[in-house]
Amino acid sequence: MAQKALPYEYEIDEGKAGLTALGGLPAYLDLAWKSGLIDAIDRNLKICVGDQGWTDRQMIASLILLNLAGGDCVEDIDKLEGDEGFCRVLRRVEAHGLTRKQKLAFKRRWRRKGRTRTMPSASALFRYLAKFHDAEQEKLRVSGKSFIPASNKHLKALCAINKDLIGFDKTTEETATMDMDATLSATFKKNALYSYKGEKAYQPVNTYWHERGLIVHTEFRDGNVNAGVELLRVFTEALECLPVGVKKVRLRSDTAGYKLDLLRYCEEGGNKRFGRIEFAVSCTVTSEFRKAVAEVAEDQWRPLKQDERQWAEICFVPGSIGYSKKGPAYRYLAIREEIKQADLPGLEKRDYPCPVAQIKDKRYKVFGVVTNMDWNGQELIQWLYQRCGKSEEAHAAIKNDFAGGRFPSGDFGENAAWWWIAVIAHNLNALMKRLALGESWMDKRMKAVRFGIINIAARVIEHSRGLFVKLAGDHLSSRLLLDVRSRIAELAASG
Repeated sequence: MAQKALPYEYEIDEGKAGLTALGGLPAYLDLAWKSGLIDAIDRNLKICVGDQGWTDRQMIASLILLNLAGGDCVEDIDKLEGDEGFCRVLRRVEAHGLTRKQKLAFKRRWRRKGRTRTMPSASALFRYLAKFHDAEQEKLRVSGKSFIPASNKHLKALCAINKDLIGFDKTTEETATMDMDATLSATFKKNALYSYKGEKAYQPVNTYWHERGLIVHTEFRDGNVNAGVELLRVFTEALECLPVGVKKVRLRSDTAGYKLDLLRYCEEGGNKRFGRIEFAVSCTVTSEFRKAVAEVAEDQWRPLKQDERQWAEICFVPGSIGYSKKGPAYRYLAIREEIKQADLPGLEKRDYPCPVAQIKDKRYKVFGVVTNMDWNGQELIQWLYQRCGKSEEAHAAIKNDFAGGRFPSGDFGENAAWWWIAVIAHNLNALMKRLALGESWMDKRMKAVRFGIINIAARVIEHSRGLFVKLAGDHLSSRLLLDVRSRIAELAASG
């Protein structure tokens, strides 16, 4: 077929030229090795036992690389396999650090049929992901009721791998701000359940470490599971994942975190390692809360800076707490915003999408905050609202920038593993930005990272027993990649 629209033509080179469109992706292999991620996979996952076929590290590493490269389904692994230059690098990296005896043993894993691929095929990856599904847990489901399947040992191993990865960032900060939030990820899978928004979805609960930009813990759930169910258990599991350098923890959450057992656990120092945990959580605006807001004198309301909203501290004790004389006492803050738009005729009794209170002759949107902190209300509210920025951005990145939002199966366990691997890929990228790329890259989304350092054309050649990735000298990112590798090499190896 003639190519005559514009004065150029495409030609297909049938030879193996060692070209790659992913010249920056091998830098992530450097970080994966240096951070101990590869060793953590070997240490925790024991699915591919025996001396035949693919290893756990090859399976998980392939899926992490798929996420970083921009793939969004298992079948996209064939596109990575088709990048001949990158596959050369990956094959050489596999043998790094192995003794001659270990290299021979590694080659013998494919002695039956011979090795024809650098990365596992899509069918092999599907079979591997199926190991994370527990059919026995599915038998415990009751129709019409929400259910959280217990994680099998392989899903728990992914949590342990993530714990080891985030522990590589040797933090000098002794305080960790933990943002707990659930996120809906819509899907058309047959076995998925309907969420409160009326669409089929899954609803993972994530615990985000604000200072480090890392997902410390995640629990994959069906869409019909309320975000506040068993949140105390999830929070204690997240606390166990924090590195040893952290001495103090603060908690932020939306109204899903307004659970009395969770608040009591934080206030009374239920965790032996961290003791009393300070928190600020959005509380439910009940009729009693609205009544307490209406009783606040006008001169007690304070304006929020650069905002039309106002805040005040209110005298409010929920009945569930007031029934116990020994129950902890919390501070309650109210935030109000006047509704200035007049109702249209016939819509005077309309329902608003947010809590509304009538105070004298005015109507206000009303929001509540419960806390055990003694900060000034202005400062506390602004600190709480910071939760809505980075943690929700991380949720969007896992679902859209990585492959977390496109699930590979109708089975719950497989999708849970898929989500966990996307979380690990997100955290590896966060470490790359923080430790190697520098401060100017911290706020960049994955699209900018791919455009800036990953999707760079290069030629991979072997010469004098060495492997060289040749970059264009006039490309703006060539020097940056050299600096990135130098910074990674200078990092202390993970213990």
